[in-house]
Amino acid sequence: MLKHSLTHLCKYLSFPGPAQSQMQVPSGYGLHHQNYIASSGHYSQGPGKMTSLPLDSQCDDYYSGLYAVPTQNVMPPSTANQQAGAQQIYGRGPPAPHLVGSTPGSFQGAASSASHLHTSASQPYSSFVNHYSSPATYSANSSIASQGFPSTCGHYATSAVSNAAYPSVSYPSLPAGDPYGQMFTSPNAPTVRPVKDHPFSGQNTAIGHPLPLPPPPSQQHHQQQSLSGYNTSSWSPSGLPPTNDILIINLLILICMLGCPLQCQSSFSLLMQCQNFISRLSYWFDSCVCAFHFTGMQYGEYVNNQASSAPTPLSSASDDEEEEEEDEEAGLSQVSEESRFLVINTIFLLLLDVLSSSASSPAPDPAPEPDPAPVPAPATPQPSKMAKPFGYGYPALQPGYQNATTPLHSGVQPSGSVYSGFQQCPQYPGVSQLSSSLGGLSLQSSPQPESLRPVNLTQERNILPTAPVWAPVPNLNLDLKKLNCSPDSFRCTLTNIPQTQALLNKAKLPLGLLLHPFRDLTQLPVITSNTIVRCRSCRTYINPFVSFIDQRRWKCNLCYRVNDVPEEFMYNPLTRSYGEPHKRPEVQNSTVEFIASSDYMLRPPQPAVYLFVLDVSHNAVEAGYLTILCQSLLENLDKLPGDSRTRIGFVTFDSTIHFYNLQEGLSQPQMLIVSDIDDVFLPTPDSLLVNLYESKELIRDLLNALPNMFTNTRETHSALGPALQAAFKLMSPTGGRVSVFQTQLPSLGAGLLQSREDPNQRSSTKVVQHLGPATDFYKKLALDCSGQQTAVDLFLLSSQYSDLASLACMSKYSAGCIYYYPSFHCIHNPSQAEKLQKDLKRYLTRKIGFEAVMRIRCTKGLSMHTFHGNFFVRSTDLLSLANINPDAGFAVQLSIEESLTDTSLVCFQTALLYTSSKGERRIRVHTLCLPVVSSLADVYAGVDVQAAICLLANMAVDRSVSSSLSDARDALVNAVVDSLSAYGSTISNFQHSALIAPNSLKLFPLYVLALLKQKAFRTGTSTRLDDRVYAMCQIKSQPLVHLMKMIHPNLYRIDRLTDEGAIHVNDRVVPQPPLQKLSAEKLTREGAFLMDCGSVFYIWIGKGCENNFIEDVLGCPNFASIPQKMTHLPELDTLSSERTRSFITWLRDSRPLSPVLHVVKDESPAKTEFFQHLIEDRTEAAFSYYEFLLHIQQQICK
Repeated sequence: MLKHSLTHLCKYLSFPGPAQSQMQVPSGYGLHHQNYIASSGHYSQGPGKMTSLPLDSQCDDYYSGLYAVPTQNVMPPSTANQQAGAQQIYGRGPPAPHLVGSTPGSFQGAASSASHLHTSASQPYSSFVNHYSSPATYSANSSIASQGFPSTCGHYATSAVSNAAYPSVSYPSLPAGDPYGQMFTSPNAPTVRPVKDHPFSGQNTAIGHPLPLPPPPSQQHHQQQSLSGYNTSSWSPSGLPPTNDILIINLLILICMLGCPLQCQSSFSLLMQCQNFISRLSYWFDSCVCAFHFTGMQYGEYVNNQASSAPTPLSSASDDEEEEEEDEEAGLSQVSEESRFLVINTIFLLLLDVLSSSASSPAPDPAPEPDPAPVPAPATPQPSKMAKPFGYGYPALQPGYQNATTPLHSGVQPSGSVYSGFQQCPQYPGVSQLSSSLGGLSLQSSPQPESLRPVNLTQERNILPTAPVWAPVPNLNLDLKKLNCSPDSFRCTLTNIPQTQALLNKAKLPLGLLLHPFRDLTQLPVITSNTIVRCRSCRTYINPFVSFIDQRRWKCNLCYRVNDVPEEFMYNPLTRSYGEPHKRPEVQNSTVEFIASSDYMLRPPQPAVYLFVLDVSHNAVEAGYLTILCQSLLENLDKLPGDSRTRIGFVTFDSTIHFYNLQEGLSQPQMLIVSDIDDVFLPTPDSLLVNLYESKELIRDLLNALPNMFTNTRETHSALGPALQAAFKLMSPTGGRVSVFQTQLPSLGAGLLQSREDPNQRSSTKVVQHLGPATDFYKKLALDCSGQQTAVDLFLLSSQYSDLASLACMSKYSAGCIYYYPSFHCIHNPSQAEKLQKDLKRYLTRKIGFEAVMRIRCTKGLSMHTFHGNFFVRSTDLLSLANINPDAGFAVQLSIEESLTDTSLVCFQTALLYTSSKGERRIRVHTLCLPVVSSLADVYAGVDVQAAICLLANMAVDRSVSSSLSDARDALVNAVVDSLSAYGSTISNFQHSALIAPNSLKLFPLYVLALLKQKAFRTGTSTRLDDRVYAMCQIKSQPLVHLMKMIHPNLYRIDRLTDEGAIHVNDRVVPQPPLQKLSAEKLTREGAFLMDCGSVFYIWIGKGCENNFIEDVLGCPNFASIPQKMTHLPELDTLSSERTRSFITWLRDSRPLSPVLHVVKDESPAKTEFFQHLIEDRTEAAFSYYEFLLHIQQQICK
């Protein structure tokens, strides 16, 4: 009926009717554009795996989405038009008719509205050949562009199926051949293979994932929720929910604007055209007003009563044409002359408003101006809200792709209620509201997503956000977002996976994963089951992203094999129900832990075994670490992870090796000395590792005696290598953890080392040598330990060069940890002594896993080729981890071996199999789901810049060791040059005089510069070799969240803390000051600033800082009285002290190892270290941030 009425309208006005108008397909969130090739009575769809190509005659008309994913509730258009609650194109309007384009030259109406439309040449991303570059065209039946959906070219055959935006799942109907199952199929629907990109750059082709674009920032708070909770960006102002009535009026206005050539230049001539149109409008008003009736509402009653009207029930598919004609006649008979007059005058006023404004203003800007009002950032990331789709049953694996409407840190969320079904129609708004609503219908191009907003880096100086940068949310529908793995555990450098390796190469971006698999979790579903459900082919663990074909079969989301559902899996222990496998916790959580059966054991679980190997040479005794270690052990002895079988032992060494017999029944510990370090043996193998609880008193006696046992030693040599050989023999039967404390360069026996550092070369800008090991002894020993399930942790407490590059190998290859305390002395360096004490408390009491292996699986077509972290690679995808701890991070580089054109989602799964300290064999599984994209713009839109910089840092460490430091630095700079150059080549109006980056990459050059100035990679600044190597070790083993603070510290001003924007943590109020640029220009001598570098805090006090702050926070009367080495803030009963300590405590609690605090006075010698972290400023050997940008721009222009 609507089609018939609009066709009648178009014929009268002498411009193309609906069948010729340009149309867009509402894809909905989480769904691809559907391919409609058939006539109005035939619906075609392409499943996840295509089986046929379109006919040659259809190629020009084919709307290629690269792969189409079927939707459900498919029906002929004639039926769709009768559904009252069907898909609404603009606001809450009625469904669009089924439109079929003809040939490439058939689109009419675009030329007549050219003055209102941006052409592709004016688009900033026209060469991307995707939906970001599509002009925002409006047709008589489409306002999708106003909702942020991509518009399609006129010659494509498209259709708007009435409920295409309501994805629901009916699993019994899903065939097994599709990777994720089809969601309803039309009985006559042929499968379609996607075609290649269209060769013409001015057309929209190959839209792999229709990405719903957000509204302009200034209108984001006006967003509303459409039916079933799917976010459709409405252009209406707040308080004006669109209605079916408004839709018809808007359609008529758009028809006039598109169909009537506006060739006049003055507002008067425009007004004359409006008046001519209105005079003709009354003639055929009766013919088109019936469109109001088919939704179950009479327009005259709706206006007069000013009341909401409930929608009518869905029409049956058996309704015939006679019933439709009766409906139309009934609608005409009930329209009064008064209503008709009101409608015509309303349209006239609206046209006068819209057209007069368009005539008096130039062409609209490509992108609207952002809202200047600041929006506070949320404490935690909050994705947009959507309700579950209709028919929600089993976890719906919608292979779709949804763009976040706002940046994660902006805090802007769509407003409006979420609708789970059909809605009541609101009251008819006033003319002023309608005019305001239509103001948003200006024929501008659709706004770009915030992540693709071009940023001129050389002009926009303040690019650092005032709130922490959150991980980008993958563009998935809400159900998948809720189920997806937390970025704190599993993170990818690209949240949009390129479809091919060629596309990845074109983007010049790194592809890889950042993992924190064993991190501390407050909520972790632990599953005890006799049967752990896994894919029979690839051994993937069942997860939220599999698809259930029916209650008895499920399809793997990595290899697509169909597997049987075990009988035990049919029962849900949480709900105590049977027959609902989709509600099992394994399918409702992307992070789970299984209690493994004996099938996952090579031997019975071993007890937790801890061996401490301690340097007791003269240098070690002078340093005084033994007192701190023994005291920490005494305090935490009962907190060591383990059970009643836990065993412990001690070995000390200098030029000889000392064992301690702590067997139960002895009156005191016995020391056994082995002086033959060339042939180490165990004097009493059975009594050197003892049960912790049976020999606790002897252990306490030894710990109390150790600090004083070697007070008078004159032994200066260190036989570390032989001591490690003895430890290996002692631990081989069971495996466990060896904790080595070393204070100097090993000088005797196997593994002895010579000093390789030249202090005169610490500031060299040339070659930095000796970043690799001097001997392979420690690596071979570590591999032997790994084979016997023993990890070696190294604590290096040295005041001189100790060749950490060689010693670190014992931890790198045995999955151990490295702790480094330069210039350690318990008295002369109290901050390091305090750090050791706090680190030991965490180290001794944190969770630990033994005999671990970790395997990473990914969707077919992807492969892993390089791993980063502390482990031994047992096979291509299996890492051997003798120990696993919650502070360990890993990274892996990925490549795309096969094209991903037959899937719209890829998944990654990491499985960590370990033995808990209680002797349980457990499997912790994380699963991450990401969309696949086919366009370069989508790849850039999904960049996780922090994950990318951390992966590049790992790669740079490897390059430094295998090649040279200069090569690594060049590679980092080239990464920026290549990525920005590749991005610039895609911009049609790219100017070499400007350095342009997408918003998603705007921090990339800043982070790379920060990395170049980090201790691991800096040159020209005095850097001790051990310090540099330790920084590299940290990069390779730290989780992303801690590594980012090490690369780019956070700077806050703390002398003006207020409760505005504060958060409440337990019973504390924690201020949230904004982040400051790392530049001296942000420092003021009248202020106080806190720099968070991850492992250390600096509080810089300006010389002119107010005495009130100094007295209230530092407890000193004035600036001059502040001590030079202040490492604590006193607990003072003042508001400023409470706020400052609350903020610092909150920062400390967010990391496992407590950072050291240094109070730095302005103009004191200690300020040098503080100012070295101001990475945006110039130094003698490094660029400032602005100079670095100019250097990058110069390299791009070469």
